[in-house]
Amino acid sequence: MARILLLHGPNLNLLGQREPAVYGHTTLAEIDAALSSQAEKAGHALQPLQSNAEHALIDRIHAARLDGTDGILINPGGFTHTSVALRDALAAVALPFVEVHLSNVHAREPFRRHSYLSDVAVGVICG
Repeated sequence: MARILLLHGPNLNLLGQREPAVYGHTTLAEIDAALSSQAEKAGHALQPLQSNAEHALIDRIHAARLDGTDGILINPGGFTHTSVALRDALAAVALPFVEVHLSNVHAREPFRRHSYLSDVAVGVICG
């Protein structure tokens, strides 16, 4: 059984309400429930956390190094394009992680096309 940390960055608590043409009508609670169910069926445990605060995400990543977490799924939201600190935290704990985005960031505004995380991630999923 793998323990997977699922991190959601800023503004993702507004899913289902915020820009539904871009992000859809599904709420974060619905996403977490569906992913938790899939993980459980596969014999894994998912630990979701959403925070609008960069330091809270970093603190949780640091804790993952010692709490038995096997890997991280992270949708860093706007921190994708701004946070060297989040990148450094993920690199420091040396756990495999996948960067995830609900929208296709490469088909959006130019500033959204750069990620500080993707080159240290084991994979990127978007769209």
